[in-house]
Amino acid sequence: MKILVTGGLGFIGSHTVVELQNKGFEVVIIDNLSNSSENVLDGIVAISGKKPHFEKMDLRDKSSVQNFFANHDDIEGVIHFAASKAVGESVENPLLYYENNLGVLVYLLQQLTQKDSARFIFSSSCTVYGQADSMPITESAPVKPAESPYGNTKQVGEEIIKDTCKVNPSLSAIALRYFNPIGAHPSVEIGELPIGVPQNLVPFITQTGVGLREQLSVFGDDYPTEDGTCIRDYIHVVDVAKAHVVALERLLEDKNQENFEVFNLGTGKGSSVLEVIHSFEQVSGQKLNYKVADRRPGDVIQAYADTQKANDVLGWKAESSLDDAMKSAWDWEQKIRA
Repeated sequence: MKILVTGGLGFIGSHTVVELQNKGFEVVIIDNLSNSSENVLDGIVAISGKKPHFEKMDLRDKSSVQNFFANHDDIEGVIHFAASKAVGESVENPLLYYENNLGVLVYLLQQLTQKDSARFIFSSSCTVYGQADSMPITESAPVKPAESPYGNTKQVGEEIIKDTCKVNPSLSAIALRYFNPIGAHPSVEIGELPIGVPQNLVPFITQTGVGLREQLSVFGDDYPTEDGTCIRDYIHVVDVAKAHVVALERLLEDKNQENFEVFNLGTGKGSSVLEVIHSFEQVSGQKLNYKVADRRPGDVIQAYADTQKANDVLGWKAESSLDDAMKSAWDWEQKIRA
C-alpha cells in the first residue's frame, strides 16, 4: 500500500517513515525542506534498507497538490506532519502559520474527499488543552482558548477535519495529540535537527552538554510543583512514530468506531525540567551548566497525558523510559557534532 507522508524528512516524520517501511508500506514523502534536510533520506535508507520516493514540494501551492494526487491516484492514506511548529514564531508571524498549517490542510482534504475511500492521520498536539483543569489530561478534557496562533492552528485543524468527515463518510481520520516527543532513533541514523536556537528543552540540553550553547536557562523554579519547575510528558519519538503506524492500520482495517477519532500520545507520566536535566546528567555522566531564569509568558504549569484510550482502543503503549530517550538524544547530538 502506498502512503503519503507530508513533512516526512522532519523529526517525527522521518521516524514514522522508517516504521512504515519496516511494516512493508510503500512511502512517498513530500517536504519543502524549510525545516529539514534531504540528507535525512540517507539515514532512513541506512535503517530500513529502502529508499522512499521523495518529492520536494511546497504544499501551499494548490496546483502542485492537485497535480501530485493526479499522478499518484493509488495513495491509500496520508500522514500529515507538514506544518510550522514554533510557538514564539507563530505569535510574531500568525499569517504564515495560518497559511501553512490550515491552507495546506484544506488542499489535502479537498483531494482526499474526491477519492472513493481515504485515510488521514493528523499530527495534532496537547497544546489544544492549554492549562488543563486536572491531571492527567484525557481526550475529553475541554479544549481551552489557544495560547498562541500555533496552538490555534491545531484546534482549528481538528475542527476542519471533523467537519469534513461529517459530510464525507468515505474519509476516515485520526488526530494524534502528542505531548513532548524527544530522542532519536537508537541506530543514531536520524534524530532531531533544530535550525538555529532550539525552541525545545531536550535539544537545548544536549547542545549545552556538547558545548554548542554556553548555558541552559530553566524558566522559573517557583511553580506549584514538587521542585518548582514545569512538568511535561516526554515521550520517545520512536514510540510516537509507531503510534502513527498503529493508527493508520486501524483505519485501513476499518476498526475505527467513528470516521473521526482523537487519541493522546504520551507516557502518562509527568517529568519536571529538573528531572529531565538530572536524567541527562545520569546518561551522559556529566554535569549540565544551567541557571534559573524568570518564568516565560504562556508556559503552562503542567501537562501530562491520560493514555488509557490509546492503550485500550489503539492497542498502543509507550515503551521507552525518559532515560532511554535522553540517552538516544545525547548519542545523536554527539554524532552530528563529531
